[in-house]
Amino acid sequence: MSKRKPEESERSCRPRSAGDLLGGIGGQSFRRFGFVQSSIVSRWGEIVGERYSMVSSPESIRFPAGRKSGGVLTLLVDGAHAQLIQHLTPLIVERVNRFFGHAAINRIVFRQGRPPAAPPRPERPQLRPVPKELGEGLREIADPELRACLESLASQIAASSGRPSLSQDGEDPIPVINRSE
Repeated sequence: MSKRKPEESERSCRPRSAGDLLGGIGGQSFRRFGFVQSSIVSRWGEIVGERYSMVSSPESIRFPAGRKSGGVLTLLVDGAHAQLIQHLTPLIVERVNRFFGHAAINRIVFRQGRPPAAPPRPERPQLRPVPKELGEGLREIADPELRACLESLASQIAASSGRPSLSQDGEDPIPVINRSE
């Protein structure tokens, strides 16, 4: 008999999330094409900036045998922008190494071609103006992200038809426990 638990077996009949199933498949294909870490592809815009990520994309990273440093990054660059990106090579090497946390690459090889277009970002719904009675305190909050979340919450409260009702039949849905007895 097997010593594995049923939860650990690969052929168990339990449901799995899609991320669990695709993570292994994506990881294998990224390693096959030279990427030890798939996040360099998905976060390329954060590494080099939006301006340069529109005209370039990483193709592969090749390391010397048995090492994880001193690699060669192959970039696919739009033909018209190849010289500009070539002049930015030291900056790109520095940013990629900062992303990895160690001296992962030493040089960059360029290949001309058209990088794949980035998928369009979904549009976020526009927030309605906050009523004055709810929004005066929110205008003093310095953090814009927190203020946007609170304004969204305030607008949802303002759009509701009053307080939520928990019970219609007179029962108290939340039991009161008297601990002093």
